[in-house]
Amino acid sequence: MKKLITLFMCFCTYAATAQITGTVTDSNGEPLIGVSILEKGTYSGTTTGLDGSFSLTTVTDNPVLVFSSVGYGTQEVMPDGGALNVIMEEGSTLNEVVVTGTRGKPRTVLGSAVPIDNINAAELRKSGQTSLDQIINFKVPSYNSSNMAISDASAHIDPSELRNLGPSRTLVLVNGKRKNQSSQVYLNDTPGRGEVGTDMKSIPAAAIERVEVLRDGAAAQYGSDAIAGVINVILKERTEGQVNVQYGVTAEGDGTTYGVDVNKGIKIGNSGFLNFTGEYSYQDVTDRAGEFADEVGDPLFGIPLGTSPELDAYFRDYPDLGITYGQPEITKLSAMLNFGTSYSGGKGKLYGNWGYTGRSGKSFAFYRTWYWRETDWGKLTDSGDPYIGYQPTFETDISDITFTLGTQNKFAGLNSDLSFTYGGNTIDYTVNNSLNRSLAENSPTSFNPGGYSFENQVVNWDLSKSMDALSLAFGVEYRRELFETRAGEEASYSPAPGTDSFPGLTPDNAVDENRNNVGVYLSADYDISEEFLFGGAVRFENYSDFGSNFSWKANTRYLIGESGAVRASVSTGFRAPSLHQIYLSNIQTTAGASGLIQEGTFSNVDDITRNVLGVPQLDAETSFNYTAGFTFKIADNVSLSADYYNITVNDRVLFSDQIGASNFEGSALGDALASANVEAFKFFINAADTKTSGVDIVLNADNFALGDGGNNFDITLAANFNSVDIDGQITAPAAFGDVSIFGDTPANLLTNARPNSKIALGLNFDIGKIGVTLNNTRFGEVNSPTTGQEFGSKIVTDLLLNYDVTDALRLGITVNNLLDVYPDRIDGELDAFGYRLQYPWRVNQFGFNGRYMKVRLTYDF
Repeated sequence: MKKLITLFMCFCTYAATAQITGTVTDSNGEPLIGVSILEKGTYSGTTTGLDGSFSLTTVTDNPVLVFSSVGYGTQEVMPDGGALNVIMEEGSTLNEVVVTGTRGKPRTVLGSAVPIDNINAAELRKSGQTSLDQIINFKVPSYNSSNMAISDASAHIDPSELRNLGPSRTLVLVNGKRKNQSSQVYLNDTPGRGEVGTDMKSIPAAAIERVEVLRDGAAAQYGSDAIAGVINVILKERTEGQVNVQYGVTAEGDGTTYGVDVNKGIKIGNSGFLNFTGEYSYQDVTDRAGEFADEVGDPLFGIPLGTSPELDAYFRDYPDLGITYGQPEITKLSAMLNFGTSYSGGKGKLYGNWGYTGRSGKSFAFYRTWYWRETDWGKLTDSGDPYIGYQPTFETDISDITFTLGTQNKFAGLNSDLSFTYGGNTIDYTVNNSLNRSLAENSPTSFNPGGYSFENQVVNWDLSKSMDALSLAFGVEYRRELFETRAGEEASYSPAPGTDSFPGLTPDNAVDENRNNVGVYLSADYDISEEFLFGGAVRFENYSDFGSNFSWKANTRYLIGESGAVRASVSTGFRAPSLHQIYLSNIQTTAGASGLIQEGTFSNVDDITRNVLGVPQLDAETSFNYTAGFTFKIADNVSLSADYYNITVNDRVLFSDQIGASNFEGSALGDALASANVEAFKFFINAADTKTSGVDIVLNADNFALGDGGNNFDITLAANFNSVDIDGQITAPAAFGDVSIFGDTPANLLTNARPNSKIALGLNFDIGKIGVTLNNTRFGEVNSPTTGQEFGSKIVTDLLLNYDVTDALRLGITVNNLLDVYPDRIDGELDAFGYRLQYPWRVNQFGFNGRYMKVRLTYDF
């Protein structure tokens, strides 16, 4: 009898080892790939394959399976003993589940108390861009990123930022864990001057499942750097595979690009996965230099036409003055691993990821004309050439590594997440086709000027518990940071002035510094009623080098029926000065009031900075942030959101103005500057208080039917309008007298270097086997930081055409900048560099390559 009862129970309920199989389709019966299936209350789960099928071994009695996928409503299903056929219904983007911005249970975009953009893999592809920074740039209007030229290392690691608050104030996460910053400081007069950001090109786009962009201050939850917001990159867990091959070229016939990426996953056991991405890409240089020398001579050197027959002949034969001006040459190789598997019968999960990117690049300095550098001793040019000249190259080898290993389980009745994260970024420089002119004919022509490294090691322990109406989270973080400056070879810096275009880092510049900090946070979300949510967080952080900080945040959301919500948040935040900003020093060739000059950077701990100039020790920035907005689901597939934000940042750590050495002639400082062979200098300082305010608007209309047969179209309209104002500036130390230390150039880079508005309209049509996407992005005006010239707003149009050759093979054609739009030209009467460079080099909205045509082949397996 006992055996019969046992057998009967087995038929009525699922034992802890039941095998569940089935398929997942959309409302048109098409299989859905990569749908997440999780056994509720456990870490046991899987994803659907190419045909929408899945298999999962459950670990609990009476299991409930949770089916979720971006763009579809989440479903909970209790198996009934047979194969499951789950139909996912398309839903508004407001119903998509996000994990960023809360330490407790995940919430939908509608249910969140803060504004979040959720960009899935399909939307990433529809951007028409290939690198992560440009994908976000064209999908999220409050994010800006553009390539710089003639800017040394800034041409190789593009400055990127949220809400025009600088690269340092956007925190980047990978799978919820802190991504390391770059080792490079933006040294030139470009957006982000004097700051450090994350190298977004180090994350291969093919590895990304989705990107969550939190557009709200979050320092109380995530720590330093999250003043503007958080970008959380979620890696793929799917087990199917995909290969992409791509080739492209500009309308001018240069800038050739080609690449291949592979993504493939495999199952580990019954509920684990291992997903691998490999990516190789190549980008050739473009050249958009001005060709005006035969009309105006060379105003940069004060040489008009008619100065001499010899010069006029040179200007006629070389109207571009020999310069190459455009995007750098870049070769990139990336790999990414992401894995996860349950243990202890689904009660725990082991997870991790590893990523590596190696990137080599080559950009160009200003061409050294024969009347600027009268001889090269026959080392770089044919001695029979009457116009001896040379253009040094600035070359980089960049490596970026990230690694995370963690475990999730139960601890004392709480959800526990314990992890270790390592991240490192290294950049080594090479200057070729140049000379140390002090060595004359004994000079080498290739130099190693040194390089930089930065790494962090992070241990996180996060505990959380969700009850009926209350979600609590508590955590502790330990972080150790290391910054290194490596001196170059002796010929690159000695005898002074060193390598022509970029003198090497000297032993006096070399540093190897570190610090550590400990942060503790507590957060809570309380559903006062079904409609009313109130949440908050507090965080205490202590740094070994400058002290401690306490930050807090409060937020609320009220649901209006099932279709809308109003929300608001208020918070404080902070950003610790980076190790780079404290210890960096160097000498470089850059633009000055009288042309190209040698400029020195003094570190914050240098004796000249602290004791001679009286510059104080760098302190942490602090911020006050409030935002308010609403979300509304107009229809099942139409949603609208709008949010106002206001962010005050005090004591921003920035570069000072470029200060001429001539101001200190005859003094001890003047003598020190003369011995260092610098004509100007700058340093880091808590320079200014700023106020940033703006509005984000997002309208999504998805899956509108076009007749019968599953044809549909989508519309996305997103916009950002913002302004940045300087509320106050530091008083110059007495040693400077009447000399300004934070003048128009650094001030203009804060307020006018990025577009004050950006509007993106995306239209997507799916008609049978054909897909058409048309993206229009309007970039607002920007201003030159040195001359004030306004470069007007422009609209850039991208066209994407896709054709399903078979169920597994797709052909895609992309035309970026379809209408061949360029920025306004530099007014040479205001800026003599304009005759050489033609298009803005210190600031630009979207680059200046013109039309780009690409063909892409995709194979799913």
